[in-house]
Amino acid sequence: MIERRDFLRLGLIAGVGALMPGSLMANSGTKSLHLYHIHTHERVLATFWADGEYIYEELENLEYFLRDYRNDQIHKIDLDLIEYLYAIQSLLHSKEIHIISAFRSKYTNNYLRHHSKGVAKNSYHTKGKAVDIRVPGVSLSTLKYAALSLKRGGVGYYPRSNFVHIDTGMPRYWRFPKR
Repeated sequence: MIERRDFLRLGLIAGVGALMPGSLMANSGTKSLHLYHIHTHERVLATFWADGEYIYEELENLEYFLRDYRNDQIHKIDLDLIEYLYAIQSLLHSKEIHIISAFRSKYTNNYLRHHSKGVAKNSYHTKGKAVDIRVPGVSLSTLKYAALSLKRGGVGYYPRSNFVHIDTGMPRYWRFPKR
């Protein structure tokens, strides 16, 4: 079964990373995100961490990039979410993560709740703590298993809509629609 094979491959990748000496992993020097927003067609390469410190100008650039694209409202993005994205990008050795939805204003979230299913009333998107993503060249099931393996927060699997939701809430998993 493909999903099982993907899961086993991810386990091997994570296992090899865990065996690497800590100094090789901890002192990489920089952390960068390569993102593409499917609705705005914007791309960003943001080096948000260097020499043990966050680069706040780059974090502000990421907050703008991850804004509510429907009304250009910007909101503080949870640093744990930025790190979660970085961990997924690193684990999958991806060149770019595609953003489907990031921060949503309350207005946008209410609009989406009334026009589609699967949108939570108190969505983590409205708090800057969630993002919906896919990764070119990586199956959705592999992306789901990668996010789950990190145990950093919520993981929602939306195969019909072709994205995985990640957030910095309590670790949990759901699939939409339910089988």
